[in-house]
Amino acid sequence: MEKIVIATGNKHKVEEYKAFFEDAEVLSLKDIGFTADIEETGETFFDNAFIKAKAVSDFLAEFGDDAAVIADDSGLCIEALDGEPGVRSARYASDHNKELNRKAVLEKMKGKKNRKAYFICVLVKLYPNGEYISAEGRTYGTILTKVAKNADQAFAYDSIFKSDDLGKPFSESTIEEKNSVSHRIRAMKRLLEIEEEMKSI
Repeated sequence: MEKIVIATGNKHKVEEYKAFFEDAEVLSLKDIGFTADIEETGETFFDNAFIKAKAVSDFLAEFGDDAAVIADDSGLCIEALDGEPGVRSARYASDHNKELNRKAVLEKMKGKKNRKAYFICVLVKLYPNGEYISAEGRTYGTILTKVAKNADQAFAYDSIFKSDDLGKPFSESTIEEKNSVSHRIRAMKRLLEIEEEMKSI
């Protein structure tokens, strides 16, 4: 059975990966005792995902652990704002303060007719031998003019993003609904496709 470490401390994200990679042993950073802070200094989503994957892979190598590492970086990209917040999504107005970040987006979007946007997730799977593959997933929608319901419980920008697939804000969707069309799940599916394509070469 393949062993995969997910480079995140978010238990909900780890559960999502476990459900998807059901034929693998999926471990969290907590499971392997990794407690260091990883600075996401990259200029692209790929850069940040690779930085995280490499930090965890190096940690595993110190103990001779041959697990693969999957890391991701994701964000919200708005057409009318030239792709902002982009890689700065978590720190757009304030570091990981979703309320202030949402406010900043809504303020900048005042009067904008074009409200097209998408969430993007870039995954990197880094193998113990140093080789890696990368995959991208997107989910499209529009930016609302005000915060939708369940904002306090919702993730980041979910309460100001209306999904094209679901026809409603992510914050008003069930976890199952959101996961079925999410940028992360689409990136995961693409990652598996790439692995299968590599096996057939």
